[in-house]
Amino acid sequence: MPRRREIQKRRTLPDPKFKSPLVSKFVNTVMMSGKKSTAEHIVYGALEVLREKFPSEDPLTVFTQAIDNAKPLLHVKSRRVGGATYQVPVEIAPATRTAIAFRWVIEFSRKRGEKTMQQRLAGELLDCFNRQGSTIKRKDDTHRMAEANKAFAHFRY
Repeated sequence: MPRRREIQKRRTLPDPKFKSPLVSKFVNTVMMSGKKSTAEHIVYGALEVLREKFPSEDPLTVFTQAIDNAKPLLHVKSRRVGGATYQVPVEIAPATRTAIAFRWVIEFSRKRGEKTMQQRLAGELLDCFNRQGSTIKRKDDTHRMAEANKAFAHFRY
């Protein structure tokens, strides 16, 4: 935390194909070892698979809805009070929600069994769009944990 002034957020430039900053941020999250063209190839390929599965809908809307379905609202933070550690439910900031959803979708798509990363990512996004699969299960588990520890909400800071 700086003492002098507030740090300004950098604006994410929209991606060249869909003109969406959300897709651009997702490409940057998928990227490994600075290989952006490979990450773009994977994400755009997955969006093409989504276009084939939903010919009536725009793949960008399917992608956006899938990410929205994967975003968690609450999580628990450990908080030490008087020698005991409590799991305190805390609301998540909007930018952090998106980042967590991206991380979960990518993590679980890498663990899937399809042949290529494009197909894995498309499958995970499809599961998120339909509100099923590993990412949605992780979100529900996180919410369930926060709900179970609701009694410690007064320890919030």
